[in-house]
Amino acid sequence: MLKLFYALNTCALASHIALEEAGARYETVRLNFANADQTKPEYLAVNPKGRVPALVTDRGIITETPAILLYIAQTHPQAKLAPLDDHYALAKMQAFNSYLCSTVHVAHAHGRRGKRWADEASSHEDMLRKVPQTMTACYELIEHEMLAGPWVMGAEFSVADVYLHTISGWLQGDKVDIARFPKVHDHFQRMAARPAVQRVLAAEQAG
Repeated sequence: MLKLFYALNTCALASHIALEEAGARYETVRLNFANADQTKPEYLAVNPKGRVPALVTDRGIITETPAILLYIAQTHPQAKLAPLDDHYALAKMQAFNSYLCSTVHVAHAHGRRGKRWADEASSHEDMLRKVPQTMTACYELIEHEMLAGPWVMGAEFSVADVYLHTISGWLQGDKVDIARFPKVHDHFQRMAARPAVQRVLAAEQAG
């Protein structure tokens, strides 16, 4: 059985939703970041990066959201969570997920993890002030160039949708009004109505 290590209000939500959408057999382990669980030896033995998510499989441990999402889609083909038979479309999906991981998530993290990049408090404050601008720029690109609609890849739902939904949920905290991006806003609302999303959110809140 698969085992997902996650923490609340993190990008691990995407992997959790993908597992549920896939109908996978899995269990979860919640880390408490307030207690620095991610830095304790027990978890570092699972993921030396000290980050979530981490997915334990029968062949070993996978980290990094794009990799986990693709693994879930590939190992549960009946769920049709990725265009597995279309090499170009699959690469486009991976490009989208990579953008969320390498650019959008990093823009968001500058407002909360400034110590990763700078030591001076004034630098952290400057990065925090910049977040609404950088996140807006990211979502302008997603809205006008990357989100095909109604789903990320067009007519077909994929794991890219669970990833976009997860990060779009951070916009309010980043002082960006999601309503200024009509396609993204519609996507977020339709995702929120999906039974798998509702089950995962209820499970995570229940602990």
